Amino acid sequence: MIGGDVTEPEPGKDWAAFQYEIYLNGMTGAVPRLPADLTRLEELAEARLGPGPVGYVAGSAGSGGTERANRAALDRHRIVPRMLRDVQRRNLSVELFGTRLPAPLALAPIGVLSIMHPEAECAAARAAAAQGVPFILSSASSTPMERVAEAMGDGERWFQLYWGKDREVTRSFLSRAESCGFTALVVTLDTPLLAWRPRDLDQAYLPFLHGVGTANYFTDPAFQAGLAKPVHEDRDAAVLHFVQLFGDPGKTWEDLVFLREHWDGPIVLKGVLHPEDARRAADAGMDGVVVSNHGGRQVGGSIGAADALPGVVEAVGDRLAVLFDSGVRTGDDVFKALALGARAVLLGRPYAYGLGLDGQPGVEHVIRALLAEFELTLALSGHTDAAGLTPEALG
Repeated sequence: MIGGDVTEPEPGKDWAAFQYEIYLNGMTGAVPRLPADLTRLEELAEARLGPGPVGYVAGSAGSGGTERANRAALDRHRIVPRMLRDVQRRNLSVELFGTRLPAPLALAPIGVLSIMHPEAECAAARAAAAQGVPFILSSASSTPMERVAEAMGDGERWFQLYWGKDREVTRSFLSRAESCGFTALVVTLDTPLLAWRPRDLDQAYLPFLHGVGTANYFTDPAFQAGLAKPVHEDRDAAVLHFVQLFGDPGKTWEDLVFLREHWDGPIVLKGVLHPEDARRAADAGMDGVVVSNHGGRQVGGSIGAADALPGVVEAVGDRLAVLFDSGVRTGDDVFKALALGARAVLLGRPYAYGLGLDGQPGVEHVIRALLAEFELTLALSGHTDAAGLTPEALG
């Protein structure tokens, strides 16, 4: 419920206190290494990092119209603050897939993070674990999943699957992920083929062709079984084998049975934009969907993700967990997504920029800044419970 809650929410972590930490540090002359306005991170990354890596992270499909649609869709919704409500005690925690999380946030899967920082996925995973938010590891990571799991200790981690052609490799990935403590499977549906991405094409930049983002494959026994020689003896052949099996445009809804047979935990389908696809996911026994257009990276001219969110929530919100990504940059974006029915959001590009600019501390800064801004927006709008936001909070 909003406003006058029937039961007062239990207090959670005080994310908003981050602003006072910054101000108090300022008494000694210290200022943050990264900006408080996370929308500035891309500009800083463009100035400090190479055009290939930044273009790979920042680039979109086609003319970039879908990425702009994501921002426009969020900006069209406006928050309507309410006054004289007791907002002293706030609770940002949410329950997802049987686990209580301190905030409605997870770090989205982003591959090839070594192009942004030498410590790559391990640094981002440690940051997520330190702040208590889930880290979603990409199949296309620069670091094998076992090393990432070790780096983040007991931190909540989910595994993202790029669902390729080789069933044995998929089976092996799922077994490895379960063995090293990944609790949920996030299956990306919108990338059976790479889209037309001009920024990458203009630089002729595709990290995978250089063996970057292939760590999980090159260390996998099922993948290795398909090679005539070990990876270290013929790296080019290993890269070619990866390219041949990475995507599968032939997958259909019936193939979900295979995943359910080989994964014991929650399964979340990422890339759902149409209500009927969400209903099919629920009918197939999935546990969640992510309303996402891959941050505008796959289909130029696509619907903005926030425009698709209400329809998906209406179709299946009581049958499975609806998560949201694509376009989230600020605390008010998080507020709007939750008010539109998402249970949590995935944050992508901003944390990759934070990683590139300042490693693990940069990622932690991004998490803390986003959630501090969200908690302050929640309270200043007259609300106390992140899980209780409804469309009534928006104009």
